[in-house]
Amino acid sequence: QTEVTVYNQGFGFVKEVRSMNLKPGRQRIAVEDVAQQIETNSVAIRSLTDPAGLNVLEQNYQYDLISPIAILNKCVGKNIRFLRVLPNGQKETLEGKLLSSPTAIIGDQNGGGQTTWNGMVIQTNDGRLLLNPTGEIQVDTLPEGLISRPTLLWDLESDKGGAQQVELSYLTRGMNWNADYVLTLDGKGAADLQGWVTLVNGSGATFKDAKLKLLAGDVNRVQNRNMPMGRGGGAMEDMAKAPAMTEEALFEYHLYTVTRPTTIANNEQKQVSLLEAFGFAVTKKLIVDSMRDYGVYYPSEGEVGTGAIKPQVRIEFVNSKTNKLGMPMPMGNVKVYQRDSSGSVQMLGEDHIEHTPKDEKLSLAIGQSFDIVASRKRMNFRRLSDRSFEETYEVELRNRKEVADTVHVLERHYGDWSITKSSEKFEKLDAITQQYVVPLKAGEVKKIQYTVVTKW
Repeated sequence: QTEVTVYNQGFGFVKEVRSMNLKPGRQRIAVEDVAQQIETNSVAIRSLTDPAGLNVLEQNYQYDLISPIAILNKCVGKNIRFLRVLPNGQKETLEGKLLSSPTAIIGDQNGGGQTTWNGMVIQTNDGRLLLNPTGEIQVDTLPEGLISRPTLLWDLESDKGGAQQVELSYLTRGMNWNADYVLTLDGKGAADLQGWVTLVNGSGATFKDAKLKLLAGDVNRVQNRNMPMGRGGGAMEDMAKAPAMTEEALFEYHLYTVTRPTTIANNEQKQVSLLEAFGFAVTKKLIVDSMRDYGVYYPSEGEVGTGAIKPQVRIEFVNSKTNKLGMPMPMGNVKVYQRDSSGSVQMLGEDHIEHTPKDEKLSLAIGQSFDIVASRKRMNFRRLSDRSFEETYEVELRNRKEVADTVHVLERHYGDWSITKSSEKFEKLDAITQQYVVPLKAGEVKKIQYTVVTKW
């Protein structure tokens, strides 16, 4: 019985129930198959059979795993046999003492480890020294302290003997997940959305037939080190007709639960269906925003934000039940596609979304318009006083399409500003932004001209 909750901040929480055959009194129990990247200070155990009668006195985490390098490091100073092939093709067996293993681990001033290449040195029984020889090494016994799997070793005391169900839980690094979405437009104002969760397990453990949960939110943790993200091969879960995932609010976060048991293999990348919605309404929005990337602008004789402008293209929709959505959407990348006249899907663009609650609008920047172009120029500049200025701007919009479209023109001003004259109606969106919504017929050219007075 295993349950794994993966957080999108590079760690996971593992809870499993294990059967243990205990004796009355004090004893040592080895628990294998835990994650190699376990956070040992997060381990909690509880007897489900006799909660008050089981007491853990001491816990050790052993992770000195068997490997050729580990064996050689522990064999330094001991006798070994060395088999090698001479240039003439003859085989030679030498016996002697291992003076230096190929690698050595030395501690640094911060208490970590640094791997350095030492090279192998063998002193044969006849006194010769072999430096970095090439061949096969044989040892008589396995050095003490090496284990085949990471192991928790408990020193515990039990009031009762016999089989007990013990719940083990711990945090582990090396696990992460993110959401990815595919939005496919039909070109007529509707779209389909598919959401996927990509899970990466690099914790060093495999969790078979686990109940998988994913927590979306910004959980505060004390960061003592970088959390590995993990990497590995790929495995994709088949999409089922039944909902592949359910969602619930948990504290100030959202928890997503996979509705069927799944095996989370070590060094694996797994994709699970998150959500699906078909035929909901979307809106395309063309935005001319000449001052978006300039920050605060102080009027002067120099011009800012003038010249040719490519309108930004956005796709917008609301994450609501009326749009056949309504599930809180974890942050991730959204790829936008549309079918061409032959029915083939073509990619239009890609954008990133943050955690988005239900009933909130999503606005995806997917590219720039090709056939609608704009230009902006300052027609007049006049200094009214040391801290007061008058400017006149003209924005020209040109629709080179064979169909009509609408452009949203955003103009930004700072300080104490007011529009004294305008050729078109506008809306003041906030303290720095005015907006013109301009419909353009096929092939039409329109000009917007306005005068603004700014005081600082």
